[in-house]
Amino acid sequence: MRKTALLIPALVVIVVIAFSSIFIVDEREKALVLQFGQIVSVKEEPGLGFKIPLIQEVVKYDDRILSRDLEPIEVTPADDRRLVVDAFARFRIADVEQFRRAVGAGGLPAASQRLDSILRAGTREVLGSVSSNDILSTDRAALMLRIRNGAITEARSLGLQVLDVRLKRTDLPEANLNATYERMKAEREREAADEIARGREAAQRIQAQADRTVIELVSEAERESQIIQGEADALRNEIFATAFGEDPEFFEFYRSMTAYQRALQGGNTMMVMSPESEFFNYLRSAEGASSLRAAAGGDTGTGTVAPTLPQPEDEAALR
Repeated sequence: MRKTALLIPALVVIVVIAFSSIFIVDEREKALVLQFGQIVSVKEEPGLGFKIPLIQEVVKYDDRILSRDLEPIEVTPADDRRLVVDAFARFRIADVEQFRRAVGAGGLPAASQRLDSILRAGTREVLGSVSSNDILSTDRAALMLRIRNGAITEARSLGLQVLDVRLKRTDLPEANLNATYERMKAEREREAADEIARGREAAQRIQAQADRTVIELVSEAERESQIIQGEADALRNEIFATAFGEDPEFFEFYRSMTAYQRALQGGNTMMVMSPESEFFNYLRSAEGASSLRAAAGGDTGTGTVAPTLPQPEDEAALR
């Protein structure tokens, strides 16, 4: 009985010591075995590990990719236009031994604070070297890459691997929003006024060119019409001259008959002129009087009559 009473506590102690000397490393973790605060071994592969009970201890660290959101920081770009930047980073613990030496027992919270300082300093340095337009444009991808590359070197001393840095939001400080909006509005209004002025100038230039083209076309058309009219008049005169040369007496008779027909349009036609006028040459002959009556369509009064003045076309026929 005495041996049994002693054996059971001994077995219990042995079991407790055995269990306390075994630890399990998950596939999402890395483990350090410490002895009096010094690193004895590193367990990076998942599975069972062993340590000396009571003397050694196991510290586990997350091996997954972690995220860190930075507090919004205010930066001043090269054009002195202040911006509030909200960023985040993705990182992982790459070297657990270096990580332990760098942060000690503070662990991940202490490392995160130091990483925040690195990222804030890198963000201010990179964004302070460019203009605000570059930060707000598509070039921000290159800026984020520069911030990440700068943080990689400094984070390596902490045993961390920075995988990515992103700018989530870039805003103006609240105090500057209204002034900035008014300035943007004024700039857009100025650009609109410039565009309107350039449009009006172009419209006036086009209108002037169109008016000039119209004048040139009309002038050319009038010149050509006058040339054609002159050529037609010359051809008509040539035809009349040729006809007159063929039979001058008949041509003179024809013109006189045409003049009588136009001047004496029947009714109560009256003319006042000298009886000796050449206009009456054919009226004083029997053949001419008969022709006149036939052309006028009736008898004409004899003696002194009061005629109507010949029309312009009659004057042309009488010449």
